[in-house]
Amino acid sequence: MTLLTSQRIVVTIRIHTHQCLVHSVQLTTLGMWSLLLLWGLAAPCQGLLETVGTLARIDKDELGKAIQNSLVGGPLLQNVLGSVTSVNQGLLGSRGLLGGGGLLGYGGVFGVVEELSGLKVEELTLPQVSLKLLPGFGVQLSLHTKVGLAGSGTLGGFLQLAAEVNVSSRVAVGISSRGTPILILKRCSTLLGHISLLSGLLPTPLLGLAEQTLFKVLPGLLCPVVDSVLSVVNELLGAVLSLVPLGPLGSVEFTLATLPLISNQYIELDINSIVKSVAGDIIDFPKPPKPIKVPPKEDHTSQVTVPLYLFSTIFGLLQTTGALDIDITPELVPSNVPMTTTDLTALVPEVLGKLPRGQQLLLRLQVKQAPAVTLQKKKAAVSIAANIRVLPHLPAGTPDALLELNGVMTLNAQLAPSATKLHLSLSLERLSVKLASSFVHPFDASHIEEWLSDVFRAAYVPKLNVDLDVGIPLPKVLNVDFGNAVLEVIENAVVLTVAS
Repeated sequence: MTLLTSQRIVVTIRIHTHQCLVHSVQLTTLGMWSLLLLWGLAAPCQGLLETVGTLARIDKDELGKAIQNSLVGGPLLQNVLGSVTSVNQGLLGSRGLLGGGGLLGYGGVFGVVEELSGLKVEELTLPQVSLKLLPGFGVQLSLHTKVGLAGSGTLGGFLQLAAEVNVSSRVAVGISSRGTPILILKRCSTLLGHISLLSGLLPTPLLGLAEQTLFKVLPGLLCPVVDSVLSVVNELLGAVLSLVPLGPLGSVEFTLATLPLISNQYIELDINSIVKSVAGDIIDFPKPPKPIKVPPKEDHTSQVTVPLYLFSTIFGLLQTTGALDIDITPELVPSNVPMTTTDLTALVPEVLGKLPRGQQLLLRLQVKQAPAVTLQKKKAAVSIAANIRVLPHLPAGTPDALLELNGVMTLNAQLAPSATKLHLSLSLERLSVKLASSFVHPFDASHIEEWLSDVFRAAYVPKLNVDLDVGIPLPKVLNVDFGNAVLEVIENAVVLTVAS
């Protein structure tokens, strides 16, 4: 998506048809209303992810929890209540709507109003939240709460009232000027339910009058609660647009690629994952040759799909920064892994028998091209092509190589999610080598593959796992914790699914 000048917004919209085909539409507009009208064309499908971005499907339960938590954890109700009680001396009474000269005050519709004064809102009960997703538009949000009022009743007695109220609002889902998903309040109304007299005396005419007045006043009192809730939730949604450091490698920047898509059960966010080097250069590695087929999402679960592209770029950064290269000396391996010319000669005595005995060895491994990452059904693997030189380990000088090999390591990748990352741990499955050059006659290098494998398992694989501790970052969406997610490896992607 391309955003914006101060007067003109150019938007590229991905439209999913029922066959899950993808088209592009460009729109020029002076505001957000035209965007909202086009949302009716967009609906998520169980189809193909054409982009290489991270796909997040956030269940409506997660949105409901975020709204409920914003009411529980923040001072929203207190702020609204405070603004009401500090601005006026009561909704009803001498300076309120029922006071002298007020809307319904003395000389107005009811002359008996002067018997009621100083009725103030003293308590807002924590609302019960319910919501319904509106495909192609946004959210139907309802809050059910109780309002407690207190004041002076007839004959100066203390008066307490409680009113049940339903706040109903329609909320659109769009993109902010920063490029983040945003909830926009479009309509808000209140429905007054049962009014209870908790203490004091109030004649029936005055009770009816209080009902009429509350019906007029409560939208202005409670609709700001909805606005405040949306502000808190929008801050959480704004975390999608973030720059995640990758330690010494660089960073990943998440941005929203298209308009959010809305179904009956979830909101779908197509998120670009832009990988940058430490110098700020964008790392652009080859994309998958075909779209990713995203599996369907079950109800009451949220889902994030991590594309192959992110894995490839992380390993590409490791290669370009030299982190995949290593000099393996005897100090880096346990004593049961041989690293001397005597041990090497014993493997191919007819060819390497002329080597001086008892001399320690050094293995210099260099990776000159980005590793190939493979994600297939239920399996993740990494292939690293390396140049391997076997040299005498001398305290000084630059010795000539005894052997030079071209090797390919195939490593299995074990994946484990946390709240914010997808962690990788590698283990060596197999190593194949071919002789590139030798100080002696050519020989079959497969005879030393097992020895090299033992050395790499002891010294090289642990180094790789330390470097990979940066993990694959996951986008932050409504604080969804993917630490306990069910992980599924599919073609060219990894899918994490967590119960809401």
